[in-house]
Order: sequence, then C-alpha cells, then structure tokens
Amino acid sequence: MRRLLTRISAAAIFMLSAGLVEAASLRVAPTSLELIAPDSAAVLNLHNDAKRPINVQIRVFRWRQAGGVEQLEPTLDVVASPPSTKIGPNADYVVRVVRVSKAPVGAEESYRLLVDELPDPSRKKAGTVALVLRYSVPVFFRNPDAKPSDVSFSLSRAEGRLVLTARNNGESRLRLSNLTLVQGSKKLGARSGLVGYVLGGATMQWPLGTAKSLAASPVTLKGQSDLGPFDAPVAIKGR
Repeated sequence: MRRLLTRISAAAIFMLSAGLVEAASLRVAPTSLELIAPDSAAVLNLHNDAKRPINVQIRVFRWRQAGGVEQLEPTLDVVASPPSTKIGPNADYVVRVVRVSKAPVGAEESYRLLVDELPDPSRKKAGTVALVLRYSVPVFFRNPDAKPSDVSFSLSRAEGRLVLTARNNGESRLRLSNLTLVQGSKKLGARSGLVGYVLGGATMQWPLGTAKSLAASPVTLKGQSDLGPFDAPVAIKGR
C-alpha cells in the first residue's frame, strides 16, 4: 500500500468478465478539498444515480511524492466518517472529512480520499462486466503562512521519450493541465486535460512527447495551473 499509485481523476475499475457492461452509479462532489488552518473539517457529497442501493467505501491516505513517483501511505491523522455506507436509490449522502491530529499544520499537508463503489455480488450476471468507479479526491490542509508554489522545469530524454521534470521549491502544491512544450516554432510535445500535481517540496515527472535529439534553442512550457495560464522556461538536461 505504501507505493500505491492512483490516478488524479476518477478511475474506472473493470471486473474480469466479458459481454455487456453494467454502468456504475456513484457521483462525488467536490472534486478536491482545501482547508486553511485552523479549519479542520469539511464535507464530501455522495449521490447514487441508480434505482437500487449501492455500497460505498471511503478511505484516507497521506499523499507524498518522491523521485517523481506518487505514494499513498496509511494515516490516522485524517479520517472520513463514516468509512463505509449504503446509499439508497437516487439518494444523497454526506461524508465528513476531519483532521484529528493535534499537531499544527506546518505548511501544507496533502491527502487522497479514495471513494469506491463496491460491486454487489447479488447482482452479478453471466456475460456482463460490472463497471465500478473509484474517485481519488485530493485533500489539502494548509497553513495560511505557507510559502506559495515555486516550480522550475527541466527536460530530459529517456529511451527516445521526452520527460518533463517539475521541482517545487515552495510549500504549496501546483496543479498542472493542458501542457505544451515549444522550441521556437516547433511543438515538441503536449498533454491535454489534467496532467497532475507537484506537491510542495516535491519533484514529479511526466512523459511529454518523443525526440531523437534536442536543438540548442530555448524550450518553453505553456499550460494552465490552479494559479492561471503560464509560460515557463525549461532547462535542458542532455540533448
């Protein structure tokens, strides 16, 4: 569990079977939570779109990034109440997310709330696939005096792929989406939608195109962040 990788957006888990697909029913809002100390509690709203009850499991993990890899670790510092429930047909349910640790928030703490719609064995049918949703909701507890994100970017090649490295020297996360690498008038690579987060004090890496070599001219990264659109210089490591 210590090095459990998760997707930043909702992930669909397919049960091993073949044939027809039975759609999942769970919806979750909001898609992220941020609490500024001394606030320590928030709510997550669940909704069941189905005409039958569904079973839901809610778990909290400490979220870290090390060496460009996401890590989820068991934690007792933040809890979800209740940790599991049954939601009636077309019904809403409220889950409380509470930081129970008495230690002060030093800068920004990052967690992932995994919300799973559990398969119903009694509804399993031959020749069908049960489509079960997992939502991975980012949860942040931030000290109001935490330093803002301060991210630098570099580009390297590995096995013919371009790898973008983001290093955050600040204390707050930065959310990145719709990234494009440009060198002069040439587009080196791009990724649409949410690319990911780089947490405070952490380093993350993402593949972002292919290239046999890189020219000597400057490279620029264009994209969107939770602070708005940006253009950032990119250092080249090896050509």
